[in-house]
Amino acid sequence: MSAAEHIQPGSPAGRERRPDTVQVWDPVVRVFHWSLVALFTFSFFTGDEWKTAHIYSGYAIGFSIAVRVVWGLFGSHHARFVNFLYHPRTVARFLIESAGMRAKRYLGHNPAGGAMVIALLSMITGIVATGYMMTTDAWWGVGWVEVTHKTLVYTTLGLIALHIGGVLFASLEHRENLVRAMITGRKRRD
Repeated sequence: MSAAEHIQPGSPAGRERRPDTVQVWDPVVRVFHWSLVALFTFSFFTGDEWKTAHIYSGYAIGFSIAVRVVWGLFGSHHARFVNFLYHPRTVARFLIESAGMRAKRYLGHNPAGGAMVIALLSMITGIVATGYMMTTDAWWGVGWVEVTHKTLVYTTLGLIALHIGGVLFASLEHRENLVRAMITGRKRRD
């Protein structure tokens, strides 16, 4: 038998077979995630320069958050909040184990990732609410509303930095490209 006869149909010849993958992030989660990245970035850079576009971007963010909350209640398995919200002690234990590079791998959001989802959704909801308030007659020009809006924006930027750091750290710890997983929706099965 020649070497060519040993190749299984559908297997990549001359390459190592990729591990089995499973669909984890559905299209709603992925479109929400990357749309939020784009809209938040756009809103951040247009805030003082292009008010009308900034306001419409804020409305789009608000709509996206509403869709994500509904999907978090009724969507696919890994999208539902109930499947990735953990007790604070579990989150703390996960972070300690991660620091020692011995944290358990999760197919969906890990405990820290789940906490970050809720933190980011809460902060961005606050940004949208205060941004909307600033467009109304009742709240336009009220100092604490604008201060709160800007404080939430810059706090969210800090959370985003932590989120990116956590994704990179978990990717290294578990030898898995989590950015690619949020693009393709697929993760390694094991």
